[in-house]
Amino acid sequence: MSALAVPPYPLTFSVDYPDRELNRVTTGFRLILGIPLLLLLALFARSYPASAGLLLFLPVLALLVLRHKYPRWWFDFNLQLVRLEARIYSYLFLLRDEYPSVDEEQAVRVEIVYPDAENDLNRWLPLVKWLLAIPHYVVLVFLYIAAVVVVIIAWFAILFTGRYPSGMFDFVVGVLRWSLRVAAYAFLLVTDRYPPFSLAP
Repeated sequence: MSALAVPPYPLTFSVDYPDRELNRVTTGFRLILGIPLLLLLALFARSYPASAGLLLFLPVLALLVLRHKYPRWWFDFNLQLVRLEARIYSYLFLLRDEYPSVDEEQAVRVEIVYPDAENDLNRWLPLVKWLLAIPHYVVLVFLYIAAVVVVIIAWFAILFTGRYPSGMFDFVVGVLRWSLRVAAYAFLLVTDRYPPFSLAP
């Protein structure tokens, strides 16, 4: 590795580009099919302060600040929850047409490096990470608006051609990747490395 090479971010996210025609029927009715998934996201997603997301964030914050520990079982639970959320978002954003599994990886991959809390994490930084991430929130608002427009265009493309245009696919995957990295930093608290302002892997 050269002196200028940057190690990969502790969270990686990818979605396999579908090398087949997507299902036009399930694509056409995706909003209706996605209603149960949206309800599930409302219960668990960290982006909703009034939801269980806050209950999943606060104990980790307390453990890091008070004990300087991140229990492996808690990390594993959060990782599986993030993977489920990623499969749901990939389905809602038309990236895949398989209904999201609650336990199988399918074609959506999220990997997070388990942190050595004592050596890799500052015990006080979790108190302000959510604040330090504000520039990302601002950028992500605009990126999500653009992603919704792209998904609407892709919806028509899939209905007429059965294919998700690859450039649009890569953009939406990049937006989700960016969002997941910010969540890993500010809410999962698995890294102190500031997320890059980048859509790239």
